[in-house]
Amino acid sequence: MRRLTRTVAAATLATALALVSACSSDSGKAEENSGVGASLEQVTYLTSFGNFGRDSYAWVAKEKGFFKDAGFDVEIKPGQGTGAVIQTIVGGQAHFGPIDLTGGLLQLGNGDAKDFVAVAAIQQRTMAAIATVEGTGINTPKDLEGKKLADTPGSVVRNLFPTYARMAGIDYTKVTWVNGEAQTLMGTLASGSVDGIGQFVVGQPTIEAVTKKKAVLLPYSNVMQDLYGNVLITSKQYASEKPESVKKFTEALLKGLEYALANPQEAAEILAKNAEAVNPAAAAAELQLMAGYVRSSNSGTALGTLDSGRVAKSIAILRGAGALKSDLTPDQIIDFNLTPQA
Repeated sequence: MRRLTRTVAAATLATALALVSACSSDSGKAEENSGVGASLEQVTYLTSFGNFGRDSYAWVAKEKGFFKDAGFDVEIKPGQGTGAVIQTIVGGQAHFGPIDLTGGLLQLGNGDAKDFVAVAAIQQRTMAAIATVEGTGINTPKDLEGKKLADTPGSVVRNLFPTYARMAGIDYTKVTWVNGEAQTLMGTLASGSVDGIGQFVVGQPTIEAVTKKKAVLLPYSNVMQDLYGNVLITSKQYASEKPESVKKFTEALLKGLEYALANPQEAAEILAKNAEAVNPAAAAAELQLMAGYVRSSNSGTALGTLDSGRVAKSIAILRGAGALKSDLTPDQIIDFNLTPQA
């Protein structure tokens, strides 16, 4: 009887161990299939221009786990405008970042940059503008003549200014530009040492918060139609070697963009947690203003999509204004195999 009891106990123990082993094995397979515990790809992302509300969607994608779910561990660094973002990504110090598409066309068409490719639209319309405040005597484009403006050397606002000036009917040689940095431009404007700065139109709330004056904006889109705003870029090498990674990263970033636009106050607070000197109220207001540029007024356009015909029109505008030294095709700057589909 004692021998039988031992036999039953041993059999019971063996069965229990087998069940535990099977469950552990199935759990491991499920974990492996779900991607949990898998190594994350280290990626560096640049913002377009400092850390403002307009760029908070990247921090949202990180905070909400969108990047991690897509298989990425992302380090976010502040960018310094279109030219600098391109150089940093092509140089291998970063993997992704947004640039103004028109600025990218100028860089590529004039031989100032190469080996980068756009993979998604962030804004369907350009947000480039000259920004000032009441009291400077600037209310129309013509008022810019004889004035001093500040911006980073690689900013699309500055590089596109001669084209904007021609189309707005002003003499761009009568405007003086001085160098500035992304995070200090608004302070420079507030100090009165310059008459205006290069800025995105959504910067209005932050300008007013910093300067304590009413902002005056001269949007480039008033004289240049069909121009896209920011687009997400990567290097041609990365796009060629890791096309699926590009698609996954883009999807995660656009998910962050969509969430930020739907929850501007939360997105602003996430940004403020991760970047110094952020005014959450101004950042939230920037996002609310940006929504109309991200979601095309033509409606029905899926988030992130790029249209070859519209890009061709942008190229034609720049060529007609004498801003491009060489002709381009949309395929030379955009990889339509990697962009979100309409």
